[in-house]
Amino acid sequence: MNRGTVYGSTPPRLHPRNVRDRQFSSVGFGRRGLDPQEVRRFLHRVALELATLHQDVARLNEENMRIKRALRDWQSAQAQQRQS
Repeated sequence: MNRGTVYGSTPPRLHPRNVRDRQFSSVGFGRRGLDPQEVRRFLHRVALELATLHQDVARLNEENMRIKRALRDWQSAQAQQRQS
């Protein structure tokens, strides 16, 4: 599911391989390490993706509980009808 935002559509969902295989640019001449802004942008994207996934899991858990309650209610109603 690709949700649109005020700024346009969101990038495609991250997969574990995207995180595992991510390569960052090295910083310019005279400095060592990775570009801090690039790393921060990627970490922000990972955090947003995780937040979305946690929301999806919570929503699906609620839906699952609702469906289980409805099934139990239906089964109880069916059992009562058979007893009548």
